[in-house]
Amino acid sequence: MKTLISIILISSIMSTNSQLLANNPTNEGVNTSTNRNTKYQSPKWLDKTAYPFSHNFQTIDGQQMHYIDEGPRDAPVVLLVHGTPTWSFLYREMVKNLAQNYRTIAIDHIGFGLSDKPKQYDYSAQNLAQNLAQFIDHMQLKNITLVVHDFGGPIGLSYAVNHPENVAQIILFNTWMWETKSDEGVQKIDRILHSGIGKFLYKQLNFSANVLLKKGFYNKKQLSKKTHGHYKKVFPKVALRNGPLLLGHSLLGNSDWYEQLWEKRGNIADKKILILWGTEDEFFQERHLQKWTSNLNQYQLVKFKAGHFPQEEFPVEVNKEIEMFLMGE
Repeated sequence: MKTLISIILISSIMSTNSQLLANNPTNEGVNTSTNRNTKYQSPKWLDKTAYPFSHNFQTIDGQQMHYIDEGPRDAPVVLLVHGTPTWSFLYREMVKNLAQNYRTIAIDHIGFGLSDKPKQYDYSAQNLAQNLAQFIDHMQLKNITLVVHDFGGPIGLSYAVNHPENVAQIILFNTWMWETKSDEGVQKIDRILHSGIGKFLYKQLNFSANVLLKKGFYNKKQLSKKTHGHYKKVFPKVALRNGPLLLGHSLLGNSDWYEQLWEKRGNIADKKILILWGTEDEFFQERHLQKWTSNLNQYQLVKFKAGHFPQEEFPVEVNKEIEMFLMGE
């Protein structure tokens, strides 16, 4: 995580600011209305070949949460939970593959993707976890295979440790679920995110989607301009960029809550868990992986020479590993 500090500081003083402003759309349509009585129209920029899914919405905490729900309704449930600044688009190749045999659901947190992005809202990881629990209850999802990544780790695993009877197995990408306040790197990140320059970067320059997401790729060639656009264009206006900034605040702000989850890790320690880990991740490193493996009893570990997003850099290989895991091989 310490690397993230240097990324922010360096990028804030480099001449890339002008490039970010030039590439920062302000009027590309994202429907953030809470009225879904009429059929939802996909944004014009959304590639329906890459993301050929039907749009669904559930009212959660007074807001409209977007999700995709593919595959047979009577099949085993796979629920995918993203982090920041991503959305269900991150899991598109997994959804296409899994939906052949599983009911595959991928949500967009409030403030992300195609969900509502209210200006005044609690975007903390703890609140988004409560939203997820409400969503699962409303959808009456049972015997879930839970897939988590990044902030989706504590958000999704909160449900798992509190409702272990309803989670069959877990798939972990690069993530964490323990206290952060003792980490000096996190402390510095938190100071930056609460500073004027941090707010400027995130709100005015769409920094999280424009810069940090790209930095998360080890093989930059795997992030095409078109694919990158799908992560940037869900935040077309300054007023719609509170989610990444305020969720970022909870990296430190929710530290005590993360530790409470970690204290309940025994509730999932004996579950079948597949860890798919990008070894070149500058955000979550070997020490984070070792903390997982030293506290889980029935895990399978597959490493990829990838950055923060193995789903993007190794989509075929990731799908193969998940298929074998779900088939019990």
